[in-house]
Amino acid sequence: MNKIYLPSSYFKFRYSNLSFSIIAIAFFFLSVFPNTLNAQEIQGTVYSNTNKPISGVSVFLNSKKLTETNSEGVFSLSKAYQLPINLRLEHPKYYISTITISENNSTFKLSPLSKSEDLDEIILTTTTQKQTSPSAEIIIPTEKIKTEKFDAYSPIEFISTINETPGVFIQSGALNTNRITIRGVGSRTLYGSNKIRAYFNGIPITNGIGETTIDMFDPEDLQSLEVIKGPKATQYGTNLGGTLLLNSKQTAVGETFLKSNLSFGSFGLIKNTVSTATATEKFSLNINYDHLETDGFRENNKYNRNGLLLTSNYKLNAKSEISLLVNYIDYNAQIPSSIGKTAFEEDPTQAAFTWKMAHGYEDNKILLTGLSFTQHFTDNFTNSTSVFYTYLDHYEPRPFNILDEFTNGFGGRTVFNKGFHFLKNEANFSFGGEFYKDQYNWKIIENLYEDNNGNGSLEGNLLSDNIENRDNLNIFATVTIPFTEKLKGQFGLNFNNTNYSFTDEFNLGDANKSADRDFDPIFAPNINLLYQFNENLGAYFNFSRGFNYPSIEETLTPEGVINPDLGPEKGYNYEIGSEVFLLKRKLHFKVNAYLLDIDDLLVAERVGNDQYIGRNAGKTEHKGIELQVSYLHPLSNSGYISPYINAEFNNHKFIDFVDGDRDFSGNKLTGVPDRKVNGGINFGFKNFILNTNFLHIGEMPMNDDNQLYSEKYTVLNAKASYKKEISKVLSAEMNVGINNFTDEKYASSILINATGFGNSEPRYYYPGMPRNWFGGIKLKYIL
Repeated sequence: MNKIYLPSSYFKFRYSNLSFSIIAIAFFFLSVFPNTLNAQEIQGTVYSNTNKPISGVSVFLNSKKLTETNSEGVFSLSKAYQLPINLRLEHPKYYISTITISENNSTFKLSPLSKSEDLDEIILTTTTQKQTSPSAEIIIPTEKIKTEKFDAYSPIEFISTINETPGVFIQSGALNTNRITIRGVGSRTLYGSNKIRAYFNGIPITNGIGETTIDMFDPEDLQSLEVIKGPKATQYGTNLGGTLLLNSKQTAVGETFLKSNLSFGSFGLIKNTVSTATATEKFSLNINYDHLETDGFRENNKYNRNGLLLTSNYKLNAKSEISLLVNYIDYNAQIPSSIGKTAFEEDPTQAAFTWKMAHGYEDNKILLTGLSFTQHFTDNFTNSTSVFYTYLDHYEPRPFNILDEFTNGFGGRTVFNKGFHFLKNEANFSFGGEFYKDQYNWKIIENLYEDNNGNGSLEGNLLSDNIENRDNLNIFATVTIPFTEKLKGQFGLNFNNTNYSFTDEFNLGDANKSADRDFDPIFAPNINLLYQFNENLGAYFNFSRGFNYPSIEETLTPEGVINPDLGPEKGYNYEIGSEVFLLKRKLHFKVNAYLLDIDDLLVAERVGNDQYIGRNAGKTEHKGIELQVSYLHPLSNSGYISPYINAEFNNHKFIDFVDGDRDFSGNKLTGVPDRKVNGGINFGFKNFILNTNFLHIGEMPMNDDNQLYSEKYTVLNAKASYKKEISKVLSAEMNVGINNFTDEKYASSILINATGFGNSEPRYYYPGMPRNWFGGIKLKYIL
């Protein structure tokens, strides 16, 4: 099987890549000895009037930007600068301040532009992404994961970072096998994620049937990831699960640099990221390349990925700018698949027998491109328009057949934002639309691996040849109105129209199964209310409607004919929440409760190997409570300690679910833990940072009759890093960490309602990673 074995050119590349990394490591160790360079850092901390650290404050020396503050409000300068030194601090929501930093003066405060802006931005935040005017104020309850949180984990632990968010649970069978569940929505999806929408720099990355592949992005490329739980995102499709908004890192104006990050660890892990960037007032360019490879801890578990990300922005004039996005991923991943209970308990490193014999794997080439144009017509009226193209080439030999597919997708998105006055307060009106169309071409080929003398998969006869055309149109409008200084409301409406066309290229005459499926349009309202009692206490309420369409495959009957009676699942979301700051805003507390009722639940019923049919099977009720508590305690002017804990407790269940002669009404929703708790302690002192965290997952039902449950588990992780400024232009960081410190044996993902064929045991379990370590070195050279 040729695709499993890599060409010699790859090993040449890998050797070259490693050579560069080894040179970088050697250079680092030669540089950090005190006798070589005696450089140290000058540090300062920026607080608000309420003693809250302010992140993202730009630090200027004359007209040159030197750095910006991190999540703890700390900025660092090279000791090469002579104290005292006059600096300028700038932040879009605070008054500009000129300061003098000296040995006896390193703590500074900024005053907010208005009383309401010296508040935390987690409960209500803007959901407009990079290409949209920053003046647009579209507010909804959301959670934001910033780059500092990604840095607290291994550079391949994208999933663990997101799993810290209450209400969000990602089950991960492998680096390329992930299923996202938000408040229980998506738990019945057997493979992948299809109940959410996701955007990268404002460009949709969800395909025409709602499938999202989150693992195609490198966490080291991300500045932030915003999680909108439930159908609250009027501008982004109001999917029942929610929306993910990913934003890439951007370079500060006046900065040009070259960076190299090398990571290595257990099970043959090697990850090397090289990036360069430059930015002026008019032009910015960021180019990131990453290479990741690992043998995995299971049989038939190798993974090899190369990725390239390019983002650029150019200001045509004072009112117009254009942005470019290109993201390309090429990876090959072997598939060990799920295993039965006996294999899981005796030897979780083994692959499923048939997948091992077939040398099962997937080979993917993924391209995402987008061009965006932003026009400021006036100071309070802007438009941002994007056009985009996506391509996926996927080849996957499985034991039961071989899937060969490719998808071409394209579309456009435009958003207008208009500011206006309402009762002497600043209000905002936003409206626009998004159109996405893709053509999915897929073939099923016979797999003759059993007749290939142990050499793995071998193509046989063509079994099917199909083309799917999927059209999706969203039109939306949102108005944000401040009724009083304390009470603010947002009212939105989304209109969606989705159509499918299925062409059978294999069967002729009466056997041909070509058909069209046009769904009825759906209107989805959204209401958000925020009341800010004072600067330390706020509360919100949300009511919204959402929907999820079935895929074409789910609409097909066992005979391969489209079922015209199968429709989308629809639901209503109700949510209340509050945010409190205590102890001079050092203690941060968030709590919210939600109720999501879903009708016409889409259920995938398995009728054979890789054969499923969809049905609208009944109703589910999703309800729960989410809690977040964090405390930030400064340690003089040189450090901090910050413990935190996040928790969710839920009771998701079937209200009405009858499958044939079996009635599952009242049972717990399959594939969802009843509780998830995570927390940890972050500690920083001067150039040293230590992050510790744990994740506890409660038991979850693995079949609809609730007769079989997974075991609860707790995983502990830790990472330590040390940063050093070697010279005025060169800085370095070393880090080391351990995942699953106690070597917990657990299932990181389960396959619900698994069925054993013949005498085989049902394969429910994807084993989680045993104890493993990683380390790395980062070098940054300022040009």
